[in-house]
Amino acid sequence: MISQPLFDASAFAMTARHADQSTGTTGRLKNATYVRPMTEQQPYELVRDAGSFELRRYRAHVVAETTVSADFERAGNQAFRYLFGYISGDNTQGQSISMTSPVVQSAPAAAGRSQKIAMTAPVTQRAEGRNFVVAFVLPASMSEATAPIPTRAEVTLRTVPASLAAVMKFSGRWTSSSYDSHRVALLAAVAAAGLTPLGETRFARFDPPYQPWFLRRNEVAVDVAESGS
Repeated sequence: MISQPLFDASAFAMTARHADQSTGTTGRLKNATYVRPMTEQQPYELVRDAGSFELRRYRAHVVAETTVSADFERAGNQAFRYLFGYISGDNTQGQSISMTSPVVQSAPAAAGRSQKIAMTAPVTQRAEGRNFVVAFVLPASMSEATAPIPTRAEVTLRTVPASLAAVMKFSGRWTSSSYDSHRVALLAAVAAAGLTPLGETRFARFDPPYQPWFLRRNEVAVDVAESGS
């Protein structure tokens, strides 16, 4: 089954205006109904629901990403201005690009990262020491060849190959302690299921900073080896 829910695109602009100042939630919104404001969610195939985690297959996709030197809680906000600038027109074509969820945060790869520029959704975050790579996933209709080139040196484009991933959902605040506890739980569940993790885990968030912490959807994910490989 392919999962590809759609979201209200108009609400996401507020996320960008608040992101640089916010370290958590922002002020209340009058008469607000809290919805996930991304335009669309990155599609995937649900291979298996393992209870504590889902096994998903992701297609190859393009991301716009930037590397920042900050702690876990501040990395996303620090990177956001560069990435949102890119999808808002800071590119060679002056083109606005639709936002896709989630935002992903992770550690930079030791070597072999492409320096070509392209953009897709979601946004991701991964870490290495105090350095984090934060990425926006570009719309599925874009490729590195068709996505506009960023005008800022801080933003690069990269094609992420197709993968099989174990993903654990959780709600709550965007803290390193919460991420670490769910990362440990995911890796333990993956091992118990007889799966072999590949590479580092990554953190994905689906909501803007003003979303109340108890309504936020977060995920921790890790690629796993195909059966028999």
